[in-house]
Amino acid sequence: MNHESPAKGKRIDLGKGSVAWKPCHIGVDTMVGAECSIGALAHIGRNVTIGDSCRIQGGAYIADGCELGSNVFVGPNATLLNDKYPPSGNSKQWQPVQIEKNGVIGGGATINAGCCIGRNAVLGAGSTLTRNVPENEVWAGNPAVFLMMRHTYDEKQQQLKEESAYQQ
Repeated sequence: MNHESPAKGKRIDLGKGSVAWKPCHIGVDTMVGAECSIGALAHIGRNVTIGDSCRIQGGAYIADGCELGSNVFVGPNATLLNDKYPPSGNSKQWQPVQIEKNGVIGGGATINAGCCIGRNAVLGAGSTLTRNVPENEVWAGNPAVFLMMRHTYDEKQQQLKEESAYQQ
């Protein structure tokens, strides 16, 4: 009988408490902060900066040069682009995405080159972002538009947690 964990051999220690799960790609000169987790099948490009305590789910694609602040969540299969007019063939023309501290990117969302997600902002699952999201705002849709303020989003999230706990 084999008592080994199924995850044995699939976990990659990145140092400082950060891990990645095989198979995934992490490009050269990418900096990963402390206590981060990068899911299987994620593609992290070259020269990407990932702050502390980030969670990048499986299948996410983060293009070369993108920057993630601390405590950022990137949902499964989300895509962060860097080339506004592909294929430019010239990295000097790239406009990497920037996600500021505590930003949340829902699963399957696409962020076009040059866009910035402000501090504490949320982009809903499946959305396509074509412009900057100001801090503390929640956006969703295709193209993404303003839905609510982050404090309202957090209140709704807490209410769902309480209802779920009550039903158990």
